[in-house]
Amino acid sequence: MRTEQSVEDYLEAVHVLALGGGPVHRSEVARRLGVSQPAVTKAVKKMQEAGYIRTEGMHICLTEEGEKRASEIYGKHVDIRAFLMKLGVPADEAERDACMIEHVIGDATYAAIRNFTGKAPGKNDKSGK
Repeated sequence: MRTEQSVEDYLEAVHVLALGGGPVHRSEVARRLGVSQPAVTKAVKKMQEAGYIRTEGMHICLTEEGEKRASEIYGKHVDIRAFLMKLGVPADEAERDACMIEHVIGDATYAAIRNFTGKAPGKNDKSGK
């Protein structure tokens, strides 16, 4: 897996977990992504170096820049999943495929998907995952 894709997956996971309202713990990130605690520790270091997160003990908090980037990634995921489901792809498969596509899709293709699904350009729907 490419490093940028991995960081995006971790940012998205932290963002989704933070939507629950409480603090995000490393163990929750590990569980959500199906990875080990040491893998989360390594990713946390990369995200801190990139300025996307800060830590408070065992809690992970997105910085303003991290929240912006995570919202973009998550919004793209939600839009792609909705598009695939509109095409008749079963929800579980649309979810899996959206996780992969969100990292490689070009801007023009993504804009066309948003147009097809009736989303205004630049307005990500952050509802449910």
